[in-house]
Amino acid sequence: MDRQAVHDEMERARIEFHRLLDQASDADLRRASNGTRWTNRELLFHMLLGYLIGWALRNLVALFNRLPASVGKRYAQALNAVTVPFDAVNYVGSRLGGNLLKRRGMAAVADRAIARLHQRLDRETEAGLARTMHFPTRWDPYFRDRMSLADVYRFPTQHFDHHARQLTLHSGSE
Repeated sequence: MDRQAVHDEMERARIEFHRLLDQASDADLRRASNGTRWTNRELLFHMLLGYLIGWALRNLVALFNRLPASVGKRYAQALNAVTVPFDAVNYVGSRLGGNLLKRRGMAAVADRAIARLHQRLDRETEAGLARTMHFPTRWDPYFRDRMSLADVYRFPTQHFDHHARQLTLHSGSE
């Protein structure tokens, strides 16, 4: 794994997140996004959520890698089975978070989450980064059946970039 590339990707996304928040007008944030049921504000929160989830995922990989592979596979299958309720919680959670957290709050949470991932990535061993677990492939287009911890560090920025293409911000046009 090229750690510097992952650091660079996360930093690029962090800077881009700030730029999007800073340049978006209030009307931009209220506008519907493209291809989701969220407004731009809610989608920005959802993009941030990917970095928060990244932390939880890295902990799950550490746990499930120590268990028999069959346990992780059954866990992923169970999560796939509850995709519909997960999608509902994911949708409502991003709506709530996007409407409760102000721009500065979102930026601050993003900064802390990404800084924490940077720090932890620097402390990972090569053996740790090679740990794997099964993932619920129905939950996200970037989840594969089996992912390594190295893959998990790349996931939040893949998620960010995917959803950034769905924003309909026209900064400056009210």
